[in-house]
Amino acid sequence: MPSMTDAQPNTPSRFEYGYASSPDEPGQAPFNLDAESAVLGACMHHSHVIDTVRPILGDNAFYRPAHETIWRAMLAQHREDKPTDPIVLTELLQQQGDLKRVGGASYLHRLASALYDAASAEHHAEIIRAKADLRRLLASAVRTVQRAQEPGADPEAIRSEVEAEMRAERERALASGQGRLNRFAKDGWSFVKETGADAQPLWGTREKTVWAPGESLMIVGAPGVGKTTLAHQVVFARLGLQETVLEMPVAPSRRVLYLAMDRPRQIARAMDRRVFDTDEKILRERLVVWEGPLPATLDKEPDLLADLAAAHRADTIVIDSLKDAVSTMVDDGLAVAFHNARMRALRGGVEIMELHHQRKATADAPRGQRPSLDQVYGSAWITAGAGSVLFISGRAGDPAVTLHHLKTPTGEIGPLDVTHDHVRGTTTVDPSKDPAVLLRNAPGGLTARDLAAVLVGGEPERADVEKARRHLARLVDSGLATKADGIAGGAGGGQQTRYYASARHLTAVG
Repeated sequence: MPSMTDAQPNTPSRFEYGYASSPDEPGQAPFNLDAESAVLGACMHHSHVIDTVRPILGDNAFYRPAHETIWRAMLAQHREDKPTDPIVLTELLQQQGDLKRVGGASYLHRLASALYDAASAEHHAEIIRAKADLRRLLASAVRTVQRAQEPGADPEAIRSEVEAEMRAERERALASGQGRLNRFAKDGWSFVKETGADAQPLWGTREKTVWAPGESLMIVGAPGVGKTTLAHQVVFARLGLQETVLEMPVAPSRRVLYLAMDRPRQIARAMDRRVFDTDEKILRERLVVWEGPLPATLDKEPDLLADLAAAHRADTIVIDSLKDAVSTMVDDGLAVAFHNARMRALRGGVEIMELHHQRKATADAPRGQRPSLDQVYGSAWITAGAGSVLFISGRAGDPAVTLHHLKTPTGEIGPLDVTHDHVRGTTTVDPSKDPAVLLRNAPGGLTARDLAAVLVGGEPERADVEKARRHLARLVDSGLATKADGIAGGAGGGQQTRYYASARHLTAVG
């Protein structure tokens, strides 16, 4: 039996077991000794409870130092699959020289005598974690007051320190406890049916989506091919100032945050082409523009993108351009860090459009070569994390360029020959490459190979033919075309499947 003369825990007498279990004075550090005792007692009797409460508690959650010491001793035992009862703990703490400091064997047995069951331990642990969080926030507030009262205090420096502490606190909360393990978890049915997998596109249609919700859109091209011109039209459509871009619908946004990091004056001039006096109210209320570099690069502060959206109440962010938002584009590690920042914002309901550059063309690159994801500048992980990638090919300053959809959420867009009106800041699609128009103007119909040859402007590859076949199949599904199945080859040779404009389509157009 433990002696009643054993030393008591190393805390002020008013907090001894049987005395005050929570603070009763304003401004005192928050704690709950009953909850701490209950959790330790439950873990002594049921070692499996340690696995339940450990991720909730995290580090340094106990208010009483003796309780923290006992908890660490139990963790050491549990890691080696050894018992955690008060007799074993007494021996361990005696060997460590901590037994007297925690209150002796009698205090360990007293903790073990708590009548709370293991089922309550998780709730008690949440109480302990909440009190520890409040103590940290209170300590931060005290430090802020002290810094603010110092002679010559710099408000901006204090504000930066507070923001850094809050970011660290948020990271700590997400990295421990139920925040880390359960915050973003859901059951399989809800994930499949309720995550917006079948949501209306932000730009395009369900069959041919340019920008899907919850996925970033990247617009890539060399300088001067019209990335900003195209992006601004999408922005103004998100603001409700137009309904379509490239003849495809754009869903409205609540508020857009435009990160004008790359030559903001030039961006302002480009926007001015599309702005009228009647747009003032909408632009003042629903468009926010950040000029110049960010406070930190997104690979260094992965929460910054989501924080900016929250600070400006924006549900859409435009990054112009990526090279100004990341320390370097070619490092795989930093590219993954940027994608982490991208995904944190997307997970918070913020839609993202990114403007980016292509690799510099080499001297031996074939002229007119169709672009691929390999031509996007930087690490492959930059595009790997994007939901949709549009590539604009052409010469700098030329009004006529070609739009390629290198990565598609659903369906395929183009290739589209488009024309920029540099005076008005608009872009239109060349109808001569519209499959529906081409089919309507072909009285003898078209095969998939015929259409592919027109779309690519030369000898099509197998992938081009299959893409053309899908275009024609969609026209059939929509009632704009009919299909005459081909005949397999024989002595007289076969016939390819041929498509014709439907009578309804010809009548509607005529």
